Amino acid sequence: MESMLCLLSPSPTKLPPFKKLTSFSASKTTFSSLSFASMIFSPQPKPSTKIRSSSKPTKTPSPKTPTTSTSAQESSTPVSLPLKKVLVPIGFGTEEMEAVIIVDVLRRAGAEVIVASVEPQLEVEAAGGTRLVADTSISKCANEVFDLVALPGGMPGSARLRDCEVLRKITIKQAEGKRLYGAICAAPAITLLPWGLLRRKQMTGHPAFMDKLPTFWAVASKIQVSGELTTSRGPGTSFEFALSLVDQLFGESVAKEIGQLLLMQADDDTQRKEEYNKVEWFFDHNPRVLLPIANGSEEIEIVAIVDILRRAKVDVVVASIENSVQILASQGIKIVADMLIGDAADSVYDLIILPGGHAGAERLHESKVLKKLLQEQDTAGRIYGAVCSSPAVLHRQGLLKVI
Repeated sequence: MESMLCLLSPSPTKLPPFKKLTSFSASKTTFSSLSFASMIFSPQPKPSTKIRSSSKPTKTPSPKTPTTSTSAQESSTPVSLPLKKVLVPIGFGTEEMEAVIIVDVLRRAGAEVIVASVEPQLEVEAAGGTRLVADTSISKCANEVFDLVALPGGMPGSARLRDCEVLRKITIKQAEGKRLYGAICAAPAITLLPWGLLRRKQMTGHPAFMDKLPTFWAVASKIQVSGELTTSRGPGTSFEFALSLVDQLFGESVAKEIGQLLLMQADDDTQRKEEYNKVEWFFDHNPRVLLPIANGSEEIEIVAIVDILRRAKVDVVVASIENSVQILASQGIKIVADMLIGDAADSVYDLIILPGGHAGAERLHESKVLKKLLQEQDTAGRIYGAVCSSPAVLHRQGLLKVI
């Protein structure tokens, strides 16, 4: 997803209004020329907006009135089409980027997505440490009929899905009913293969698990659609996987529209990145990053930033500016922060990043504790940044200065 991130570092010399990160060293002691892509930004659509199926509601003519001598006028009322119903199961060790991207993209397309926990509790710690809260338990989905069952990967998440008997029966019934089902990353090999749901199907998966798939049917492609089955490779192909599922449920035009909304297809004349005032970051400690979140924050941006930085061995603290550590993100995904912003304020951070989401950005702007942290970050010459709609927060707080 081509999100816009603006990173700033105070300097006595003249700076253009935006500064960006270009590369990130996984070393614990050095960031080399750290910068994120920054672009001219436009207002983000409100999170509540849903893109509906391309199928138009049909019109039903009203019965002709027998008492009139003239031709009856036909009135028409739109018939509400049933929502496409999707099941996304999660368990301990599920890959959070894959789960969240699948849910987010499908909900934007207008699907009714149910996130179901295969664990005894609804709160699940994902593979990268992000805590997600499911909508319901998988046992309550046993008698439901779904248009799509989509399995995220991750380890040991894929094994947790495999060992869930209720989910196994749901997915087998899905395949027998010739309805759509899919899996990404480790899930094709670890979950679907033992269930016998890859027979006579071409499939792909994460490179680390390709040797477990049937050699004759395994394909090293980003996305593989074989009848009702769709498979994909990993976190980096999650958007393409999700859009493929949107295409199959709603049609190509809806998938294209969602891709454009998420800035996946950049215009040919759009620069992918541009950097001003290149800097080197050096640390004698493990870098510490603060990611404040709020109700309405964009879940894809939260999870992607946290997951990628933690893979680089960065100490990331997710802090809620709400009264509870649990927030409801822009597309309805429930995320549990590590702590409240008041508790996070006791520490010093090498980098503070604000995720986007229109409603979430407004909430971040209203946080007095976060405002103080950002002002201290600026005064101390430490780095801060924002993505999507949140550069407006920095601007309103006087942190996007033209010197």
